[in-house]
Amino acid sequence: MNRKIAFGAAAAVLALAGGYGLYRMGLQQGTASSAQGATQPAATGAPAGPPAAVPQGIAEGEDATRRHIKQGVKAGDTDPANGRKILYYHDPMVPGNKFDKPAKSPFMDMMLVPVYADGGADQGKVTVSPRIQQNLGVRTALATQGLQSPQLSAVGSIGFNERDQAVIQARATGYVEGLRVRATLDRVTKGQVLAELYVPDWVAAQEEFLAVRRLQGANVAPLVEGARSRMRLAGMSDEQVRGIEAGGRVNPRTQVIAPVSGLVTELGVREGMTVMPGATLFRISGYSTVWASAEVPESQAALVRPGARVRAQTAAVPGVVFEGKVEALVPDVNQATRTIKARAELRNSGGQLIPGMFVTMQFTDMRSEKVILVPTEAVIQTGKRSVVILAEENGRFRPVEVQAGIESAGQTEIRKGIQAGQRVVVSSQFLIDSEASLKGVEARLNEAPQPVAAAAAAAPRHEGEARIEAIAKDAMTLSHGPIPSIKWGSMTMDFKLPPPSAVPRNLEAGDRITFEFFMDKDGLPQLTRVSPAPAQTQGSRK
Repeated sequence: MNRKIAFGAAAAVLALAGGYGLYRMGLQQGTASSAQGATQPAATGAPAGPPAAVPQGIAEGEDATRRHIKQGVKAGDTDPANGRKILYYHDPMVPGNKFDKPAKSPFMDMMLVPVYADGGADQGKVTVSPRIQQNLGVRTALATQGLQSPQLSAVGSIGFNERDQAVIQARATGYVEGLRVRATLDRVTKGQVLAELYVPDWVAAQEEFLAVRRLQGANVAPLVEGARSRMRLAGMSDEQVRGIEAGGRVNPRTQVIAPVSGLVTELGVREGMTVMPGATLFRISGYSTVWASAEVPESQAALVRPGARVRAQTAAVPGVVFEGKVEALVPDVNQATRTIKARAELRNSGGQLIPGMFVTMQFTDMRSEKVILVPTEAVIQTGKRSVVILAEENGRFRPVEVQAGIESAGQTEIRKGIQAGQRVVVSSQFLIDSEASLKGVEARLNEAPQPVAAAAAAAPRHEGEARIEAIAKDAMTLSHGPIPSIKWGSMTMDFKLPPPSAVPRNLEAGDRITFEFFMDKDGLPQLTRVSPAPAQTQGSRK
């Protein structure tokens, strides 16, 4: 029993000693925290909030604040490092609060940042020390002026060159006595005989011509010319007329000759057939040049222009490159695929490209005009605008809105916003842009009130008592008593609601209130304060 009592007494002594030790430790920590807090000036804004992460772009400002603490510099003094006057210190994450002395932020786990007098000209600019630039991996590049050669790859299909076609039709009624070409897609050469026709109508015209020519006399020449014209009207060519005149005998047979070299793509006759005037006998398509048509997305149509150089390859003819140029962008958009057809003319002297083949096409357009070029990775696309970050002297960076043009080979054309020779950021620009946005927000928060708001603040105020009839989204219907200051009698009318913070949350229709209002620029009453009537605050509603 005595042992148990002794053991319990010893445990109690240890517990008291441990508790006293913890008490002393907490007292020391609390004293240190109080001493640290006493060195910080009182903020002009809201109380401290939870700590948050510090953007790396403001680390240089934190370094300046630590230096100011050691040097005893405060708001209103001149920074010995750069000769700039310090207006105040602030926390960039809570920009609405201003401090007179350098210290640690009461809101975030970071140091306050100095704001200089000439900062108004630098709104939107960010200053980053060389050490932080190295840590962030900031890289820059010069905006250059040069020529652009946009490139685009696409898959196309081969077709006949429709401008290299010949159609052979019958010029008179005749009979096909012989057919030399008997199948479509047969290859023919210029001057080759395709068919032989017998034309009965030519017999009478030729005999008349030969008979008139044998006449003698002064008036024979007009008759000869008339007979010659009738042979032409019968469908004979000038060459055939000269042959009859030179031979002096009737020849009702004629040969159909190929006017060009190519493939017979249409064969409209067979041996023994009767053909009528205007009937298509043959259609010949040349293949020394062919068309290659590629579907180009309409968003990339600006990369292809008529005259651009084209290089094409096909697996059917490995190792051979066919060259040509863009002939036209067909003015028709495919509604299903949202593409535009680019048509190129390729040289096909060996006849290796056959209509229907697929080819891989590489478009290269050498532009003659010089443009401003920056690396594509330097352009920040927000969806509504394009932005680049300019790198200026003394580690300053500034976002600039630009008008971007076409992009090719890792370079983007800048049509408006910057000039050649300016340096742009090509890495970590998103962090700098975010910091610049925070600085812009701070500038807007610290702006002076607008003239309209100032006029509203100076408008006369009027007070009264009323009963709430209804509460809408942006107005409150009140039945109020007389208001002597504006010479109003009792009436029921609508008042514009004040800011939400000025309206108690527990008000509802039927409550009696006291209110204050002013007349806005449109002559409408605008509430500025709404409070429950004194009797209602004690729990009695009427």
